[in-house]
Amino acid sequence: MRSTLISRRDLDFLLYEWLRVEELTSLPRFEEHSRETFDGFLDLCEDLATRHFAPHNKRNDSNEPTFDGERVTIIPEVKAAIEAFTKANLLGAGMDEEIGGLQLPSAVEAAGFSWFQAANVGTAAYLFLTVGNANLLAEHGTAEQIDRFVRPMVEGRFTGTMCLSEPQAGSSLADIVTRAEPQSDGTYRLTGSKMWISGGDHELTENIVHLVLAKIPGGPAGVKGISLFVVPKFLVDADGSLGARNDVVLAGLNHKMGYRGTTNTVLNFGEGAFTPDGAAGAVGYLVGEPHRGLSYMFHMMNEARLGVGLGATALGYTGYLKSLDYARERRQGRAANAKDPATQQIPIIEHADVRCMLLAQKSYVEGALGLLLYCNRLVDLRRTETDAEVAREHTLLLEILTGVAKSWPSQWCLEANNLAIQVHGGYGYTREYDVEQHYRDNRLNPIHEGTHGVQGMDLLGRKVVQYDGASLGVLSARIADTVVAATGQGGDAAEFGAELAAVWQRLVAVTGAMFGAGDPAAAMANSSVYLEAFGHIVLAWIWLEQSLAAQSGDGDFYDGKRAATRYFYRYELPRTAPQLDLLESLDRTTLEMRDSWF
Repeated sequence: MRSTLISRRDLDFLLYEWLRVEELTSLPRFEEHSRETFDGFLDLCEDLATRHFAPHNKRNDSNEPTFDGERVTIIPEVKAAIEAFTKANLLGAGMDEEIGGLQLPSAVEAAGFSWFQAANVGTAAYLFLTVGNANLLAEHGTAEQIDRFVRPMVEGRFTGTMCLSEPQAGSSLADIVTRAEPQSDGTYRLTGSKMWISGGDHELTENIVHLVLAKIPGGPAGVKGISLFVVPKFLVDADGSLGARNDVVLAGLNHKMGYRGTTNTVLNFGEGAFTPDGAAGAVGYLVGEPHRGLSYMFHMMNEARLGVGLGATALGYTGYLKSLDYARERRQGRAANAKDPATQQIPIIEHADVRCMLLAQKSYVEGALGLLLYCNRLVDLRRTETDAEVAREHTLLLEILTGVAKSWPSQWCLEANNLAIQVHGGYGYTREYDVEQHYRDNRLNPIHEGTHGVQGMDLLGRKVVQYDGASLGVLSARIADTVVAATGQGGDAAEFGAELAAVWQRLVAVTGAMFGAGDPAAAMANSSVYLEAFGHIVLAWIWLEQSLAAQSGDGDFYDGKRAATRYFYRYELPRTAPQLDLLESLDRTTLEMRDSWF
């Protein structure tokens, strides 16, 4: 049976026919792999996700974790699923062999992990965070930190978190107040409170490794004074055995509208509930150099942004496939030209409005999946490139696309979930069908890892202007290459290429005009609109790329790709014209609005 989680046919097309990931096996890092090992990995992910994650997704949602003041209780299926995942050594899928990883390309790893996010995002979140935590420490930690914390995470004995936000600071990390006092033995004692910490407490594994942002007294003000620390729930002795309970305690659980199977916590560090080595304060180990913690944490944050975008895509994708099946099976109404009420009702997929909703979903989720796999392929190319200048191009392109890859799926694959509910009609609002849960789960992703507002300010205020516009220049060159290829194809491809070239050139011109007006406040006031327009144009590029890869293919699958490209250019790309008009006008409506006018 065809899966209703993710389309394997689509994954194969994106990985092999478009991105040509088999070519990566010619690089030393991936030379032990082949199409056969990639396919085996994807087969395994689909199987485990289907058998161990999907069956308890609804139970995970209706029986969220509880806290009785001493311990957290989670339904047993979560632990069983995590054990099945770790037994297959999937936590280290993309990690180095020397620390127990499989050393798979990031593009293949992301494709495989999308199955788990589609099947059960609440359970998958524990694994997603652990992988990011381990990757950061593998890159920036000491050999001792890798041995004590990373290897047990790869083995599935420990899980990991990221602890950034605080109740009074939110996403304004310059305002965090968690303190890290240096000790004579080289460790630090942390005191403070962290908010919205997913996976922050549970008994699913032996230990939890927290990566915590804190300030060392006497350091610079603001973000320049932030350092990064490893703070385990249980201390780990030199031989790898668990030691004393650290002074990290669960203050309470947050109860979100989605991701209900993931513990979301308020953690207190150093309140004295536990006294490791006879003293209060959570024992922490400095990662890297003092006051450079935010730069290290960005390693995990940017990886997490791609992971959030992938999760949003997976939730939109499974909702799309389920609404597609429903539309094929549900009979209601008759064709517009059928006058006899005695004629048989038709499947609702035959109604133009339903087809439009399904096409919209297809264009959002398949386009977003293409973008995320493209970005992960950039991770692979950047990691393995030996030419410094080429590696820099990959880095610049990845940097300018990361915020889009997080935010665009979080907005438009959420809209796909909204449309999946609509296709189901009244049934879509009931808990008997999956699509209402997918919407609730996905509604968290516009906030996870930086809101649209944060990503918009970063894109417009930093990424498009950094290095004198070098990132924008690299992306412009890639889009120009696609336009040239499309022009050579002729027909629809050439038409769409001309449209893409024109709207991209206008975006670049508008960007220059916004900064050239000498009114930075007005330029930044509509940065979220800029992000949305920028994202839609990027997705038009991704769709044209997919269409070119499908150009010579015959059959329903390739016809579907071409139709989705046509839909995106006819229905979606035109949205950007009034947005670019607004941006060019430097409209000050929001700036001039007064509190008393609301």
